[in-house]
Amino acid sequence: MCGIWAMFGSDDCLSTQCTNAMKIAHRGPDAFRFESINGHADCCFGFHRLAILDQLHGMQPLHVNKLPFLRLCYNGEIYNHLTLKKQFDFDCQTQVDGEVLLHLYERFGIQKAVSLLDGTFAFVLLDTSQRKVCLGRDTYGVRPLFRLLTDDGTLGVSSEAKGLTDVVRAMGTAAKVSPFLPGHFEVFHLSLNGKVKWIELEQFHECTEEPAHAIYDTVGKLAAGFDEDTVKGNIRRLFENAVRKRLMATRRIGCLLSGGLDSSLVAATLVKLAKEVGLQYPIQTFSIGSEDSPDVLAARKVAAYIGSEHHEVNFTAEEGIQAVEKVIVSLETYDITTVRASVGMYLVSKYIGEKTDSVVIFSGEGSDELTQGYIYFHKAPSAKAGAEESVRLLKELYLFDNLRADRTTSAHGLELRVPFLDHRLTAYYLSLPEEMRKPRHGVEKYLLRDSFRGVKLIPDEILWRRKEAFSDGVMSVKKSWYIFLEECLESMVSDGEMANAPKLFPHNTPRTKEAFYFRQVFEKHYPGHAELLPHFWMPRWIDASDPSARTLSIYTSND
Repeated sequence: MCGIWAMFGSDDCLSTQCTNAMKIAHRGPDAFRFESINGHADCCFGFHRLAILDQLHGMQPLHVNKLPFLRLCYNGEIYNHLTLKKQFDFDCQTQVDGEVLLHLYERFGIQKAVSLLDGTFAFVLLDTSQRKVCLGRDTYGVRPLFRLLTDDGTLGVSSEAKGLTDVVRAMGTAAKVSPFLPGHFEVFHLSLNGKVKWIELEQFHECTEEPAHAIYDTVGKLAAGFDEDTVKGNIRRLFENAVRKRLMATRRIGCLLSGGLDSSLVAATLVKLAKEVGLQYPIQTFSIGSEDSPDVLAARKVAAYIGSEHHEVNFTAEEGIQAVEKVIVSLETYDITTVRASVGMYLVSKYIGEKTDSVVIFSGEGSDELTQGYIYFHKAPSAKAGAEESVRLLKELYLFDNLRADRTTSAHGLELRVPFLDHRLTAYYLSLPEEMRKPRHGVEKYLLRDSFRGVKLIPDEILWRRKEAFSDGVMSVKKSWYIFLEECLESMVSDGEMANAPKLFPHNTPRTKEAFYFRQVFEKHYPGHAELLPHFWMPRWIDASDPSARTLSIYTSND
């Protein structure tokens, strides 16, 4: 995890720009560089480094002797960089995985370059010879990227919105900081003073497409056909390969473990592959919750079964409530379910950053969206409707779960990796017949569960454990985390304030006092940026008044 920041065409002094770049310092605790190209304030880069590969040469903006006209700031991992280097006979100067992007761009141009990448990434690439700036972001927005373009052509780029919000405030401009669209690249053509003259924006990968880089993947050719045994074998193979390629690191690897299906599959596969490749340390797993939370109890069983070095982080409702404001500042959102779910993840990440040496952290994000894991999928009116909803959720991951996972871990200098969002796995799974992917026999994610039936990777009781939202499972079934929040925040927002909510917050008007409080905190730190969240996350096909699964009539406890 790193933090990238850049500004083109700004009239601000270098010290002001450096101050703005420092707003995202938490993303890269190992080193910081601020660089103006040719000493000009109208073209600046800021980079906060979390060193994962090539400790010596990995500082950015990255530039190599053979391509002196290119500068690259990127955040992410290119898992097929060695394959691409060999395939195209690139003479790379460093061991940094991102260097391959410079060579791809120089030989093929930006569109083909990004289409060949297998990984998670957000980048800003400056071509001084053609006075162009290129931005790009991975298909699901696993790595964050925000941009600001003012009426006079000033372009700002940052890993987090907070790196640009003060720029807007200082300029007094009506321009908005906005998230860069996943799966897209954008080319900005600059004038001599660094101002943007015109823009090209294109999509390079749709989440339902087979990516161009698939021909370079080490998984090899999959078995053909849609019979159940073939499909299940392919899913297991693709998933294991997704975890394997993400072992690329020189820092210690750990895994978040909630005790649910997704994180348990990730943790178990990670432990298995770590032994195969000969990692010289045990895999650490981490769970969080109250002492009687269903997640903590389930995670304990999984950790004992797979033999991980397990850490349990206990927290009380009071500690969670005290962390809410810090969490919202890190998230840059006021979405109800995102804030709720982020508190536990923020606190367990804080523990990992302070108490352990694990830096690269695996998790199960993306599985619910890909495999129709949310409980409300049982109410889909048809298999086609469920499949369409799955794609919609994947396209919006960058606004919700990916945002939560990135901000809560990066706030504590950790790098998150998410195998369920591997391109090959998602492309294959979404290509399967709609009827095959829907919930079956009253069980969500049936196909994924059935794919691991009988292989003894995780305990059967975990393999078939019903979906429990992270924001719910961290507390007792008797009293959910969201109930604690609602009760505490009830006294912090008056009835008069609630009555005035539509006038005060016309965009995404809060309907509860909990939502009102979240919005108040957000506006305190990011006034005028409410449109960073286009809409709240809510279940479909059910008359739901709250995003928590435990409020739904179809919810049944695992206990």
